[in-house]
Amino acid sequence: MILVLDVGNTTTTLGVVDGERVVHTARVRTDPRTTDELGVLLVQLLTHRGVAPADLQGAICSSVVPSVRYAVEEACRRYLEVDCVQVGKGIKTGMKLRVDNPREVGADRIVNAVAALHRWGGPVVVVDFGTATTVDAVNHKGEYVGGVIAPGFRVAGEALFERAAQLPRVEVARPSGGVIGTNTVHAMQSGLWNGTLGMVDHLARAVRLELDPEARVVATGGYAQLFGEASQEITEVDRFLTLRGLALLYRRNVRP
Repeated sequence: MILVLDVGNTTTTLGVVDGERVVHTARVRTDPRTTDELGVLLVQLLTHRGVAPADLQGAICSSVVPSVRYAVEEACRRYLEVDCVQVGKGIKTGMKLRVDNPREVGADRIVNAVAALHRWGGPVVVVDFGTATTVDAVNHKGEYVGGVIAPGFRVAGEALFERAAQLPRVEVARPSGGVIGTNTVHAMQSGLWNGTLGMVDHLARAVRLELDPEARVVATGGYAQLFGEASQEITEVDRFLTLRGLALLYRRNVRP
């Protein structure tokens, strides 16, 4: 078994992968932590799910928060006694990046692209519902050719609350009524839900048509299931696509 960590701007998703199966997952806030704090947290989360540190063969991490990387590496080494592979420069992905500056592409986007290509083949479009909503494209040759970055569902809601004095913070949810809100909360939820859904469908369709009209559109991330059920473009949903991609990269870089 290996430990996989997807460090996002808002949350960190951890998983234990056995072969190709994601057997345990957990989500914690991406807060600044010392190596010892993070190490204790990892041990507690694993122990709670019946996984002993000795059961782990290794670890791999993709992070869009550079300040967290050192703490993750050291916590894995000190508390789990395994080395942690970092997704970044020098890692073998098996995928060419056909973009202006490959170093600018977020680690999570590369991991998603690798995982989607492995599972569905190319061409494929990946929509990731995270702090940002990203739409990434892999062509029929298996090359990453770029994508789109837009505000995430929760970010849009927080922006309304913080920038508009008379608007409340609302629950992130699919509204139960129609599009027309009969009160402020309903109106905000309708705007956030329908605005995000419309944006995602428009961007996914535009990327798919530019890439290849026959491309699959797959979704991952915290809100993937929620929007995947309502989207006209999304055909596949895998909430743990990033974790599967991390395990795949671990095998490509550590195991013969």
